[in-house]
Amino acid sequence: MKKKEGGAKPRSRKGRVEARRGRPEPLGATLSRGGINFALFSRHATAVTLAVFAPGAEAPEFLFPLDPRLNRTGDVWHAFVAGLGPGVGYGYLLDREPNNNPRRHRYFPGRLMLDPCAHAIVGGEAWGVPREERERRPEATFGHRRGFVIEEDFDWGDDQPLNRPMSETVIYELHVRGFTRHPSSGAARPGTYAGLVERIPYLQGLGVTAVELLPVYEFEEADTSRRNPQTGEELLNYWGYNPINFFSPNASYAADNANGNQVREFKEMVRAFHRAGIEVILDVVFNHTAEGDARGPTFSFRGIDNSVYYIIDPLTGEYANYSGCGNTVNCNHPVTRELIRQCLHYWVTEMHVDGFRFDLASILGRGGDGGVLSNPPLLEHIAFDPVLAHTKIIAEAWDAAGLYQVGSFPSWQRWAEWNGKFRDDLRRFVKSDPGMIPALANRLAGSPDVYRGSGRSPLHSINFITCHDGFTLRDLVSYDRKHNEANGEDNRDGANNNHSWNCGREGETAGLDPAEAARIEGLRLRQQKNLAALLLLSRGVPMILAGDEFGRTQRGNNNAYCQDNEIGWVDWRLAERNADLVRFFRELIRFRQSFVSFRFGSFEEPQDCDCRLSFHGTEPGRPDWSWESRSLAAWFTETDGGREDIYLMANAWWEPLAFTLPELPDGRRWRLKLDTGLVSPDDILEPGAERELNEPGKYKVRSRSVVALVGSDDMRDKKKLFDYIE
Repeated sequence: MKKKEGGAKPRSRKGRVEARRGRPEPLGATLSRGGINFALFSRHATAVTLAVFAPGAEAPEFLFPLDPRLNRTGDVWHAFVAGLGPGVGYGYLLDREPNNNPRRHRYFPGRLMLDPCAHAIVGGEAWGVPREERERRPEATFGHRRGFVIEEDFDWGDDQPLNRPMSETVIYELHVRGFTRHPSSGAARPGTYAGLVERIPYLQGLGVTAVELLPVYEFEEADTSRRNPQTGEELLNYWGYNPINFFSPNASYAADNANGNQVREFKEMVRAFHRAGIEVILDVVFNHTAEGDARGPTFSFRGIDNSVYYIIDPLTGEYANYSGCGNTVNCNHPVTRELIRQCLHYWVTEMHVDGFRFDLASILGRGGDGGVLSNPPLLEHIAFDPVLAHTKIIAEAWDAAGLYQVGSFPSWQRWAEWNGKFRDDLRRFVKSDPGMIPALANRLAGSPDVYRGSGRSPLHSINFITCHDGFTLRDLVSYDRKHNEANGEDNRDGANNNHSWNCGREGETAGLDPAEAARIEGLRLRQQKNLAALLLLSRGVPMILAGDEFGRTQRGNNNAYCQDNEIGWVDWRLAERNADLVRFFRELIRFRQSFVSFRFGSFEEPQDCDCRLSFHGTEPGRPDWSWESRSLAAWFTETDGGREDIYLMANAWWEPLAFTLPELPDGRRWRLKLDTGLVSPDDILEPGAERELNEPGKYKVRSRSVVALVGSDDMRDKKKLFDYIE
């Protein structure tokens, strides 16, 4: 193997550079004494060349054609390059001769392929640069993105994943860029991992225990030529559900993103969250890649081993599209399955993340022919993987081809799920749809109708009202229909059935009679509080969408995946303007965390304590399950070293309802904790300020309101009310 003449010298080159046989494990680029070992899987390539770049160089400094007799073990091509150290870029040139099945194999001999196991990627540091512009640059002759070898030398100290119990978890879903990109964030480094660190005190004060980050590994944001028809602005794949590589943190999310520094900055962010007691959960996308269908770009997988990494028609080579994004990763192929396993291990062991939410996870249960497997190997391996044993694993239990598995997702009593039924049923109840009382009771109880049959508990239900995909909480009560015209698809994209209600006016109330505007805005505020109260006072694990706690709006856009602007960003001015709503959320989370009843982790009553949930109507013991009923009361009782009682009343009727209260034992009395029909600060009372009722034994719940009472009288109970989590 000959050294390529010319080119810049790698900064970290140590004397003479020489390629040797190397070893097939581990895959990727591995630093060791004296050089770097490179290993790449490709079953069907007949020629593989390793290309090594000096930092910033347009052309490779070295090209090492790999000898299939010397540098190949099974289906793994490998070489050890002595004299190299961290700070070099690399990639692979692959070919197949003869290409006897061009429909199955798609090799591009002159184009650099990214290593699927690269821990850092350079070339995509600048956010939003159109792909066509990148490809025109001189350094893009071989492909503008390259793997980059880094030193994994971060000082974690004693940091480890927090392993917080699910019973204590409150998840906050956010977008790394959008959370601090708006000028109102005041972040010194907006739109970055470092920018998130600046907002940790706010999240601590709110009381959330975990952040769930939309995709953070390298993705292609500039994959569309569409423009906003209203402004002419170029649209981007802003959310990041368009992965290029599964291991490497997105460089454009780092404030200092030169030479692989995004890895260090991501680790600094995780460490800062852990010091604040907040877990980090990643939204991971293994179901498809940015390479799309046959018309899409080729970055890596397609040009390395197309027929292994993707589900394709064996005759036509057409890509299966269960993801809705042009291709579907062949997740249960043994090679792909092992890649995903190694990736999850890397994020847990090297990056210290606490859990994963798997996008379109039902695809992870499909076989090589696209069929639904009864016992998917990948899902089973994740469930029983010893390294992941204490890691949170959460499924979005559906895909884009209509496979809906909420409650039936293969779980081994391990997988939790985004509970889409909770979202839909709570929305429908709060907007006063008929026939929703039985469903409401099930959701408050942790969805036993969904999860008990599979041997799971309420803590396998991730309860949510809103998420990145759909209306925000504010828009849910302000729009009857989607308004996605800014996406440039003639409002065809996004869900049509949102179970939303505009409270009498579509969109903003500017221009209305002031009294009418005040009436509508008051109702909208109350509806947001109703949804928040039912979310956080239900059994299961609650998830809040970033900005919902202060009324963030997307102007009726329910599919803002391409809106890298004020539609998609968090406007922090609203946190000041709607400080009373922030306070309501903060005290609600505090209330939830203080009482075991809401966090109870079983559908069965344990032997060592009495933890009960019973349902009532306007009269104790008489719930109204009828079609026209719009109200329900739930009595949470727990006795274990003391007694706690919470009486939750929900009225979605458009008139007030008088509830007769059940009697408490031992002379205890009901006190008011929460009433969404009252204005702040009376809507939720702080610990120790709970009020005795004007008329003991009865409470009048206002129209479209939620009320929570706590049972208290003696000094022990009063002390407990003061002893909330500080």
